[in-house]
Amino acid sequence: MAQKLPHLTWLRAFEASARHLSFTSAAAELNLTQAAVSKQVKLLEQFLGEPLFERRPRSLALTKIGAAYLPKVRDGFDRILSGTEEVFGGRLSDALTLRAPVGFAVTWIAPRLRRFTEAYPDCPIRLISSVWDEASNAPRVDMEIRYGTGDWSGLVSDRLTWEVFEPLCAPSLLSNGPPLVHPNDLRHHQLLHVLGYEEGWSTWLRSAGVDGVNPGQGMQFDNSLAVFEFAAAGGGVALGRSSMSGPMLDSGRLIRPFHLPVPLNEAFYLTAPSGRAVHPKAGLLREWLLHEAERAPQRRPSPLTPRHPQRMQSL
Repeated sequence: MAQKLPHLTWLRAFEASARHLSFTSAAAELNLTQAAVSKQVKLLEQFLGEPLFERRPRSLALTKIGAAYLPKVRDGFDRILSGTEEVFGGRLSDALTLRAPVGFAVTWIAPRLRRFTEAYPDCPIRLISSVWDEASNAPRVDMEIRYGTGDWSGLVSDRLTWEVFEPLCAPSLLSNGPPLVHPNDLRHHQLLHVLGYEEGWSTWLRSAGVDGVNPGQGMQFDNSLAVFEFAAAGGGVALGRSSMSGPMLDSGRLIRPFHLPVPLNEAFYLTAPSGRAVHPKAGLLREWLLHEAERAPQRRPSPLTPRHPQRMQSL
């Protein structure tokens, strides 16, 4: 393909010369000499094997083949421009770029983001989602929401959530198949896991004092949204983190087979690089996210609270 395509510089020289019908005017636009533009057009003509211009003493005129080729070249440039604006437009227009895990972006940020855009219409946001850490995109990200304990080298962080997690399943799972009345009944069901979390089924089973259930059984997924959907279809029992499970519980697509929430050490944090110039509107977004976090209904167990079933019943 590369061998069949003319050089982009030749095409730019041709398009500008055709628009102005002048090598001199095209050279001024492209910041080149008239001789350089003329040479680039000549190289394009040699590549194509056809003359594109009639060279007259004081002007240029497109040949029939040149006139036919010009709209194709312009269309190609228009497509490149549109594609560049579509992919990079937010960054090129100084939009503030926030990256967040896909589950948190969909269930927590997106439903709230309209309030920010209404309050700050002159602060465009580019929200991009991730499944795991994608270091290749890091230079384009102004702020990022991460899940963990809040301690990342080179980053400053603000805690957004105080998480508990608990088993969730489809209502149909309680009426069809093996019983699911007591936590020990989980041994008869498929456990659904989200990769990348340090605290998972082994943490919950240990905290709930459950024996006889293999914490590694079941299926693995790379994001919470997929787990929620699979669980809602009756595929197994998910562990829902409180910051993301609300919409599924509110809709009734998932329910609690038993009420045993376990507080987590991990949480979602808003992070930004330390020691690096920040986006001028980053402070607005930070304050808004922290305000939204304060408004959100959250459980905030003491990190020193011992985890055992009697305590969890009162959470």
